[in-house]
Amino acid sequence: MNKGDLVSEVAKVVSTKKEAQAAVDCVFSSITKALKKKQKVTLIGFGTFKAKRVPKFVPGKALKDAV
Repeated sequence: MNKGDLVSEVAKVVSTKKEAQAAVDCVFSSITKALKKKQKVTLIGFGTFKAKRVPKFVPGKALKDAV
């Protein structure tokens, strides 16, 4: 799955593809801003993003179990 595929999936639950694109961009931008500030982003059931010298993603239990 790439970003375009993700936008298409989000578009299935919002009104338009334009709104879906804005939502996905907002999520990515918010995660990026938090990591720049050396903050941890935890999405329960999905995983945790951490920034030290490089971004790191740690999958959550639910994601590990699903895969």
